[in-house]
Amino acid sequence: MPDLRSIPPVNTLLAREKAIRLISEYGREQVLTAIRQTLDEIREKRSAENISEPLIFNEVEKKLYSLFQPTLKPVINATGVVLHTNLGRAPLSRYAIRAIQEVGENYSTLEFDLQNGKRGSRSVHTEDQLKHLLGVEAALVVTNNAAAVLLCLSALARRRKVVISRTQLVEIGGGFRVPDVMRQSGAILHEIGTTNRVHISDYEEAMQEKPAMALRAHHSNYRIVGFFSEPELKEIVEVAHRNNVPVMDDLGSGALLDTALYGMGHEPTVQESLNAGVDVVCFSGDKLLGGPQAGIIIGRKIFLDKIKRHPLARAVRADKLCLAGLSATLDHYLRGDAEKCIPIWQMLSKSEEELKNTVCHWQNLLKMGEILPGRSTVGGGSLPEETIPTWLLVIQTNKPDQYLAALRNGDHPVIARIENDAIVFDPRTVLDFQEANLLEKLKTVFMEK
Repeated sequence: MPDLRSIPPVNTLLAREKAIRLISEYGREQVLTAIRQTLDEIREKRSAENISEPLIFNEVEKKLYSLFQPTLKPVINATGVVLHTNLGRAPLSRYAIRAIQEVGENYSTLEFDLQNGKRGSRSVHTEDQLKHLLGVEAALVVTNNAAAVLLCLSALARRRKVVISRTQLVEIGGGFRVPDVMRQSGAILHEIGTTNRVHISDYEEAMQEKPAMALRAHHSNYRIVGFFSEPELKEIVEVAHRNNVPVMDDLGSGALLDTALYGMGHEPTVQESLNAGVDVVCFSGDKLLGGPQAGIIIGRKIFLDKIKRHPLARAVRADKLCLAGLSATLDHYLRGDAEKCIPIWQMLSKSEEELKNTVCHWQNLLKMGEILPGRSTVGGGSLPEETIPTWLLVIQTNKPDQYLAALRNGDHPVIARIENDAIVFDPRTVLDFQEANLLEKLKTVFMEK
C-alpha cells in the first residue's frame, strides 16, 4: 500500500520551475485546477507509481494541452469533394480573409453611418452589391439558408397555406426537413402532386384556394430518376402570378456561374430564378457562391420589407465577420475574377492535365503510389451523383483504416478516402499552400508505418 502522505502539497508543486513555466503559458487558475485533479486521481487510484513529481507534471501538462487544444482546426482536404460539408464547405478567398481580419481586429461601421454620424443599418453592407450584381430590388443576409427560409415563411405566410410539390419535400444534411421548417414558421403545408410527378394543373388547382405563396425547393443531394416530371419554374410563376400569388424559390446552392461550363451538369443559377419571375429567392453563401456561411434573401422590395421588419430577422441576422467575408466574395463576381480568386471555382476549373501533373509531381517526390484516373465530386448538396474527371495518387495497403487514422493525427491533419481497398489522394481539393504539408505528412505516416 503506497504512503499517500508522500504526495507533494499543491503549494509545493506550484513553486516548482515546471509549474511556473506552465502558469506563464496557461494561467495560474488552470494550472492549479490541473494539479488538483491529478493529485485527486492519484489518491483515488492509490497508485505509488504516479507520486513522483515528473510524472505528476507530465499528467498536468497533458490535461492542460487537451484543454487548450482547439477542436476547430484546419485540415487538408484530399478527398476530392469540393464542397465537403463536414470539412466546412467553401474555403474563402485571400481577399475575403483579409476583409474579415480587418473588420475583426478593429471597430467597424457595422451599424454606423459615417456621413451623418448616426446609427445605420447592417443590411447596407451587402445589399447594394447584390442589387447591382443581380438586378434585384432588395436583399437581406442572415446566418444560413435554413434561417433564410424560416424567416421568409414566418414573415410572409404564417397561418396561411404554402403550395409545394411532394417531389420537393426533402430532408437534407443534419436532419433539415422542408416540412418541419414550414411547420416551425407557422405556415400551413399544402402538398400537391405525387412523390414522383407533379403537373402544372396541380398548381392551377391549388391557386384557387388563395394561398400565401408557392414554394419551389431545391432537391439538394436528392435526385428522382425514371418516371418523374415537374413543371418548369417559369410555368409555376406564370400560374401563380395570374392568381396574384407570389413565388419563393429555395435555391440552396447559390450558383452564380454555370457549372455546365466546367464539365459538370447544370446547377440552377440565381439568375435563372430571377429571370423566371420569382418574387423571393433564398440561397447559401458558403456553397457554390464560395463565401462564408450565410443565407441570402433577394427579390422584390415589397416582400423584403416585410421580411426585414419581422422579429425573427434580428435573431438570425448576420454578424460583422460574415458580412465582411461575403461582401469581399461578392466583389469577385462584380469584378469578374471569381474563377481566378475564389478557391472552389479554382478547383472546379482545374484541367485534367494540370491535375495529372500535380499527381506526377507528388509521386516523384514521395517515391510511392500509383497514378490513376478518378472522379471528383462537387458536394454540399449540389449536383447529386455528378462527378468530374481527375487524377489520383493511389497508395495500396492492407490496413487502410489504420493509415487514415494516422493521417488525421498530429499537425496538419489530412483527410483522404478509401477506394477499392486503397487510399486515394485527389489534388483537386488540396490548396496550393497546403501541398508541402501534405507531402511531409505522407512521408512521415507511410515511412513510419
